[in-house]
Amino acid sequence: MPAPVVAVIDIGSNSIKVLVATRSASGGILALATRTIDARISAGISKVDPRLTEDGMTRGLDAIGALLKDAAAFAPVRVILVATSAVRDAKNGGEFRARVAAVTGHEIRILTGDEEANLIGRGLTCDPALACLRDFYVFDLGGGSLECLAFRDREIEQAISLQLGCVRLTEKFVADVATPFTAEARTKISDYTEELMANSGFRFDLTQGVAVFTGGTASTCRAIAAARNGLAFDASSAFLSLDELYLTSGLVARLNLDERKRLPGLPPARADVFPAALATMLSLAEIVGFDGFHHSLFNLRYGLAAEALEYLA
Repeated sequence: MPAPVVAVIDIGSNSIKVLVATRSASGGILALATRTIDARISAGISKVDPRLTEDGMTRGLDAIGALLKDAAAFAPVRVILVATSAVRDAKNGGEFRARVAAVTGHEIRILTGDEEANLIGRGLTCDPALACLRDFYVFDLGGGSLECLAFRDREIEQAISLQLGCVRLTEKFVADVATPFTAEARTKISDYTEELMANSGFRFDLTQGVAVFTGGTASTCRAIAAARNGLAFDASSAFLSLDELYLTSGLVARLNLDERKRLPGLPPARADVFPAALATMLSLAEIVGFDGFHHSLFNLRYGLAAEALEYLA
C-alpha cells in the first residue's frame, strides 16, 4: 500500500508556499512538489493598527488557489493551510480566513509564535544534511517575524518568535526602498535587532554555536552567491560564511531598487525588502558571534508534513 500524501500551504507575510510530501522508504519526508509565490499579503504590518489590504488579500487568495490546484494533482489525503505573523497580527485576519474558507472550502489554522517556532524545529530535524548535529541554533526569518530556536541533543530547549520580519523592518526603518540601502537604515536595524534579542531572554552558548538559517532570506543569499560563482543552486555550498554575507550586503546596498531586481539570484518581488532582511541576518551573526550559517530548506512546511504523516501512520 503506498504511503499517504499530504499537502501543506504556508501563508507567510511575504510569500505563500506549498509542499506536497509523503514518507520515503527510509521513513523520512519525501517532497513530491514545492512552489513559492511572492504574494506579500503583509503590507502595512508595522502600523499600530495592522490590517491586511484589499490588494493583499486578493493576492493571497489567488496564490492559495494556484497552490491548491498544484497540490490536487497528487490527490493528497489531507490538505493543511496555516498562517503566521501577517494574518496572526492583522486586525482583519478573521475576514481573510473567512474569504479563504468561502472560496476554497479549507480552514486556515493560525499558528502562535511558539507553535510556528516548534514546527520549524521539527522540520529541521527532517533534513538529512543536519543529521549529525546534536546541539545547534535555528533561525527562520520571514516577512513578519524571526523565529529563534536552540536544540540540545536534537530536542528543542528554547523557542521564541520576535517581530523582526523583513517586511516589518523595511516599513519601520527604510525611508525609500527605491534608493540604495543606507548606513543609517543598517544601523537602526542592527540596534533594533540587538534590543529585541537582549530583551527576549534567549540564551546563547558559543561552545555549541552551530547556527542554521531557513527561509527566503537565506535561500536568496545562497542563490546570489551561487550565481556570482557560476554555480547552480543545488551545486552551491550550503554554508553561508560571514565573509560571503558581507560581500553580498555590500553589493546589494549600492544598488537601487531597479538594479536589485536585475541582480542574478535575487527574486524581483523580494528586491525591496532584501536589504533589511540581510541586515537583520548579519546583525544576528554579529551580536552572537557566529562565523556564518548553515542553510536548510527544511522548515515549517516540513514540520507540518511530518506531524500530519505521523498522525496518518
